[in-house]
Amino acid sequence: MAVVDAPSAPSARPAAPPAARPDRTAGHVAGPSSGPGRTGPRPGQVSGKTSATGPHDPTLRRRASASPGGAARRDVFVDAVRALATLAVLSVHWLMPEATWDGERLGIGNALSHGGAWTLTWVLQVLPMLFFAAGASAAYQLWRSGTAGRPDGAAHLPTARRQGVVTAGWDVVRRRLPRIWRPVAAFVGTWAAAVLVLPALGVPQEAVRQVARIAPQLLWFLGVYLLLLAVTPALLRAYRAWGWRLVVIAVAAPLLVDALRFGAGVDQVAVVNVLLGWAVPYVLGIAYVDLVRRDALPSRRALWLTAAAALAAMAGLVVAGPYPLSLIGMPGDAISNLGPPTALAVTHAVLQVSVALAVRDAVVRWAQGRGAVLVSWVAARSMTLYLWHLTAMFVVIGVVLLGVGSPLPVAWSADWWASRPLWFGAAALVLGALATVFGRFEAPTARPTGPAAARVAQRAGYGAVSSEGRAPSTAAGAASRPARARAAAPAAP
Repeated sequence: MAVVDAPSAPSARPAAPPAARPDRTAGHVAGPSSGPGRTGPRPGQVSGKTSATGPHDPTLRRRASASPGGAARRDVFVDAVRALATLAVLSVHWLMPEATWDGERLGIGNALSHGGAWTLTWVLQVLPMLFFAAGASAAYQLWRSGTAGRPDGAAHLPTARRQGVVTAGWDVVRRRLPRIWRPVAAFVGTWAAAVLVLPALGVPQEAVRQVARIAPQLLWFLGVYLLLLAVTPALLRAYRAWGWRLVVIAVAAPLLVDALRFGAGVDQVAVVNVLLGWAVPYVLGIAYVDLVRRDALPSRRALWLTAAAALAAMAGLVVAGPYPLSLIGMPGDAISNLGPPTALAVTHAVLQVSVALAVRDAVVRWAQGRGAVLVSWVAARSMTLYLWHLTAMFVVIGVVLLGVGSPLPVAWSADWWASRPLWFGAAALVLGALATVFGRFEAPTARPTGPAAARVAQRAGYGAVSSEGRAPSTAAGAASRPARARAAAPAAP
């Protein structure tokens, strides 16, 4: 992704009227109506944005960044990205199952391992977008209070000892934990009970054990997510110091690990990419927030060129090897592109983020219009949907194989295609019921305001939440509300 350099020193010339410039932060922050006796653009016309190299007008910035009543507003784009990515994860997993039951053993395969089905993984394997949304959410949260009340809108980033960064990272994780551990505890506790209860109800014990080993595998995402949250203050400090160079380093690091792994035969380093690989879209999310705040997003042309280059790089990596075609681990493949993320997966993350930003305006229009209800519904329970969607699929498989005694259609056959609407509908109904029961564990709890809410800002040089105590929903990389005051980007050296 192309990243624009930080703004240069403010010019002495007056800023051009914001209304003359196109609004490129749709869904971000809109300005309030002018007060009595004031003249000027209407709310939708004043954005308070300045060019990447132009002067800063703090009055316009404050006027543009506050919504009526002083409430901060969400970045609709990040909400939409998270919602669509969550639904894509559900879809790709619900397309996978090949299951048979011979009366004693549950056979499990992957429908996407046949023929050209690997192409679907290049579209529906959207975990990078969940980490992108997570990085953007964390950046919004940490930048919010740090910009409040500063004349130039710049976040205060003082130099601190290592312990300050560590403490700030723990504060970030601690604030997010209630929205994570409660749904996870409900999920793990329910499955622990199911392993004991279902065999007593007549469900074959071997089948229960097999699916019980698969369902918790989703929790790996949350482990990586918490690690990235813990280093977010350090990443923001690094971005403050290095700017776009941090993005280059983030992309290069997992590629170097792959070079050592496959080129030098140092297989032991592969595990490092479990964090470094997913840090790439996470850092791109941090950079996105900075670019939005400065109205410095790359042009669509630059983004499409970046996406084309990433796609060409992916093709080259597959041809050169040793990377398999599928972006999801398949039976028979020597390695998996996700376990841990390989250079192919990292390049795919750059491709997805570039495409998403290139169509950002269209996504925002949809999310504010026809897609508003869907985005809002998913945003309120995305953690629950993520945790329980495999369970919903297992329930449907169990009813068909064990309850009805009917085999599943052969993958990609005419019967398989014809049954997909019913299959997805049944899984969605079961998941909706599970979300109704377990969604309450994801509901946000009251957060402290005042000095307690500003603790992260004091320890790390950033703000944790706005003065009203508003914080982003956090399930699987939630979006956050933008800062109350538009901040200038940290200056690059």
